[in-house]
Amino acid sequence: MTEGTSPATAEQSEVRVERDGPFAIVTIDRPAALNALSPAVLAALADAFAGLADEGPAVRGVLLTGAGGRAFVAGADLRELADHTPAEGEDAADAGHRVAAMIESLPAPVIACVDGFALGGGLELALACDFIYATDASAFGQPEVKLGLIPGFGGTVRLPRAVGLALAKELIYTGRRIGIEEAVAAGLVARRFADREALFVGARATLELIAQNAAPAVGLAKRVLVDATGQPTATATLLEIAGFGDAFRTDDMREGVAAFLEKREPRFTGA
Repeated sequence: MTEGTSPATAEQSEVRVERDGPFAIVTIDRPAALNALSPAVLAALADAFAGLADEGPAVRGVLLTGAGGRAFVAGADLRELADHTPAEGEDAADAGHRVAAMIESLPAPVIACVDGFALGGGLELALACDFIYATDASAFGQPEVKLGLIPGFGGTVRLPRAVGLALAKELIYTGRRIGIEEAVAAGLVARRFADREALFVGARATLELIAQNAAPAVGLAKRVLVDATGQPTATATLLEIAGFGDAFRTDDMREGVAAFLEKREPRFTGA
């Protein structure tokens, strides 16, 4: 990881949360299982993001990744799902959706740092992040139909938003994997990197750029983007109007405009 990282005070056995200045690195640490999303991992992720949310403006950005280098997350833990009843299947899907909702509701941006496989629930977890950075060794897919399942952690909702309805249908119906070239061309991956080291250097540099801006404005922009995506234009426009108005409630908006008019650098406080 990046230099200067220190462990958080509350650490889950299979989900590590580390701090690097104003940023957090959340790592799913089950490399032997290709970081599969077991119920315990989903619960630990929920705890991790709840803790980051409690820190408020102290957290300016998050990198979400998987340990081991072979996979970001290779999917849900099939051993846990094999004997589920329909009701238990719904509960399992609900647990995945809760984690995704926590990522989307966190005011700070979350970058999925993918190195290796992001399949099934792994791709769905990455899609819940603000955007995806990935290495040349990465591969993506929703292979659930090959198991008699459908995406259960948000793939039918977020994948069409990321790549368009036609390609999302094709990927979900066929279950095929795509590599980094196709993922970038489709708009699924925002930036590609040669290897894991370059990935984290680039992702942290992006968080540094974001952190130079007003934290309330970044949080408001994220809220509107999440809430307005997929809505009719009239509804989405109203959400943006409300968010724009909310910006005027912040001290940072007053400071940012004043600094521009006075031709100086703004001194944002996060308020």
